[in-house]
Amino acid sequence: MAAEVATGMDGEEGSGRRRALSAADRLAAIIESSDDAIIGKTLDGIITDWNAGAERIFGYSPNEIVGASILTLIPEDRRSEEDEIIARLKTGERVEHFETLRRRKDGSLIHISLTVSPIKAADGQVIGASKIARDITARKQTETLLAQQSERLQTLYRVASEISRDLDLDRIVQAVTDIGTELSGAKFGAFFYNVTNDAGESYQLYTLSGAAREAFNFGIPRNTAVFAPTFAGEGVIRSDDIRNDPRYGHSAPHYGMPAGHLPVVSYLAVPVTSVSGEVLGGLFFAHDEPGKFTVDTENLVSAIAAQTAVAMDNARLHKAAQQEIEQRKRAEEANELLLHELKHRVKNTLATIQAVAMQTFRQAPGAEKEAFNARLFALSEAHDLLTQRDWEAVNVTHIVQRAVSPFAAEADRRFEITGRDVEISAERALQLAMVLHELATNAAKYGALSNLTGTVKIAWELYVEGNIEFLKIRWLETGGPKVASPDRKGFGSRMISRALRGEGCGAEFDFRPEGLCVRLRFSLT
Repeated sequence: MAAEVATGMDGEEGSGRRRALSAADRLAAIIESSDDAIIGKTLDGIITDWNAGAERIFGYSPNEIVGASILTLIPEDRRSEEDEIIARLKTGERVEHFETLRRRKDGSLIHISLTVSPIKAADGQVIGASKIARDITARKQTETLLAQQSERLQTLYRVASEISRDLDLDRIVQAVTDIGTELSGAKFGAFFYNVTNDAGESYQLYTLSGAAREAFNFGIPRNTAVFAPTFAGEGVIRSDDIRNDPRYGHSAPHYGMPAGHLPVVSYLAVPVTSVSGEVLGGLFFAHDEPGKFTVDTENLVSAIAAQTAVAMDNARLHKAAQQEIEQRKRAEEANELLLHELKHRVKNTLATIQAVAMQTFRQAPGAEKEAFNARLFALSEAHDLLTQRDWEAVNVTHIVQRAVSPFAAEADRRFEITGRDVEISAERALQLAMVLHELATNAAKYGALSNLTGTVKIAWELYVEGNIEFLKIRWLETGGPKVASPDRKGFGSRMISRALRGEGCGAEFDFRPEGLCVRLRFSLT
């Protein structure tokens, strides 16, 4: 009888051991097949476990890394992170989705998202840690690309807005020269109007940025082999060192740059060509060090040159229109026609920007493309409203209604909008439209507008502080999913902060569990 009982117990224990062994094997297989790096370590930072995912991500084999310090993977300037993680682990706390940089075997740095969990003994004492590291380098590169393209879009739109609403040729060309010099990283820049003497030898200096006009007291540039292609509209000339260009230094009397000439080494010249094909002039940028202008610089300045040509055409159209107004006494009709022409041309410019940007975004995920197009649409809507008001002050109510209209039908009561009639400048209107569109997009994806019951309250008021008038706007979401404060500042928050840069402007985010609350502040001075 005892033997039978013992045999039965042996059978049950054996079956249990086999089940436990099978579960352990399955768990080991799961860990080994994971794309993520799964690493075990002691509280002293000694690596004890290393799966195949870790080898793929960091480049070390288990034989090379097990027994080594976890600091092998951590850049020196980030090693304090490990101390903070260990301190949290010792209290039994788990670290989730911590984004940081780590070093591969080949020395390169990669972006990872790190989750660290304490390993506890049977008595509950923390004896080690389990780390799961996910390679997010591709995502970070996409975010960086999107941020760069967003900044470039805002820059190009700012250029288009500034010059498309100005009909004074002097101001247009000076603004373009200043902006081009700043964005290209040039030491100085100039615009030369395409005017030649009877011998076809000289060009009129129209504007200069980064240097005094006295720098050209030695004379206006002549029709040399370096300058001629630009004014002939033959294309862009970009040189890391113009002194090494085969076209340089062949014209008398200086055979190069005359004494006292601005030090030109890096060189970028872009023709400004009208829609009709006429070369109106050229944008020239220079630096006293070699290799300062890249392909991206060339593309950016070329886009600015295209906008400049449109603005100059508009200025000439305006001049012709004014002459016609004086002759026919039809000022109102001519002005209306001109505004429509400006609107049409800026729309075409935006379409060109979108087409160029989409080429850049070919490898980006669909969501980023959608967000980019949505922001472009918001800018276009704001531009339409400002054009209707001749780029003068515009009512806040109209800006708010336009910004949120894509997110709710007229019969939808998802938005509660309250505030007195206040008119703000065109610059503030563009800022407000972009910010409200970003908030509404975020609400539609994650907040109160992501379900059928959530609502958004938008209210504003004026107040005076230190003799300066301010507009305060409150965005309050309710009825949506529970809100948690983010671990890091998202792309949308950064975009809003950039849009509201400047004295008297700002944004405060309150991530309440019941709904996001954002307070915006604009100076109206």
